[in-house]
Amino acid sequence: MITYRNDIAVDDYLRLRDAVEWKKVPREQAEKALAGSVYMLVAYDDEKAVGMARVVGDGAYMALIVDVIVHPDYQKMKIGSYIINNIMNTLESSIKGDDIMMINLMSLQGKETFYEQFGLSARPNDNMGPGMTKWLNVK
Repeated sequence: MITYRNDIAVDDYLRLRDAVEWKKVPREQAEKALAGSVYMLVAYDDEKAVGMARVVGDGAYMALIVDVIVHPDYQKMKIGSYIINNIMNTLESSIKGDDIMMINLMSLQGKETFYEQFGLSARPNDNMGPGMTKWLNVK
């Protein structure tokens, strides 16, 4: 049975990243990154972390959804959908009065339609250019 919590041990986080063959992040850097999260949701199969996503941002106007990971053995089980839906609902419920929020996400190539079902728009589009990135110190 899959359960969900708002925390993850750094070793579990690093194992999830390895499972999807993402870039290696030093343990100390991963600890700091996780501590800087505004919000996170992690899927567990018993005590094994099998999926996650987290939000970083200023806690008010800008939010960036990052580290959307589902272990390959657990994909196609709606875990990612549950996590993103929960995060979107959490962010939407944080808006008060006339406040606005911009939610950003960098999608893997070919996964844009997955995120569009949650109201996110692929870029470039009529209003915005393509997203941009720069990696530092990548070996």
